[in-house]
Amino acid sequence: MSRVGKEQIKIPMGVSVEFVDGVVTVSGSLGTLTQEIKSPITVSVENGEVKVTRGSDENKAKALHGLYNRLIQNMVQGVSKGFTRTLILNGVGYKVAMKGEGLTLNIGMSHPVEIKGEQGIKFKILTPQEIQELNLGKDGIAQVIQVQGISKELVGAVASNIRAKRVVEPYHLYGIRYSDERVIRKESKSGAKKK
Repeated sequence: MSRVGKEQIKIPMGVSVEFVDGVVTVSGSLGTLTQEIKSPITVSVENGEVKVTRGSDENKAKALHGLYNRLIQNMVQGVSKGFTRTLILNGVGYKVAMKGEGLTLNIGMSHPVEIKGEQGIKFKILTPQEIQELNLGKDGIAQVIQVQGISKELVGAVASNIRAKRVVEPYHLYGIRYSDERVIRKESKSGAKKK
């Protein structure tokens, strides 16, 4: 039995889980998410808990067992609490501004970079007071963006897309990085040594 797959998922107050025709639907105060479940795996909801079981011991079924358990767990957390990914922008003249549902980034390029808003995703630009409360450290913080949503997969994909626009460089930490990302800082290059 898969260690991850056999864990029972507790359903918090205000969240409902249904399994009909091979599709799990999770509804909560923040929204609704659905996930298709492939055949060897079945889902049952009873006594305020979700149980994921597999019909065979094939390798594929074992792999899907743990995967679907974690996906349903993430859906339950998403519709009740939501997910947030925090990005730090640092660089000379780097600025970020809201443009409708999306963002406009000035990150040292000849043109501003537009990030379009997606359904189910909210952007938030943190104030200096909010940045201080997050205690992100002192090294290289100019502006901070938060990507929020109920789908962990979508929040991660959008945050990764923003980060890819300007990958952080190791000398001055200029670029875009995750708040929990550890960048090993390199010593700046020095000129020829005098004899």
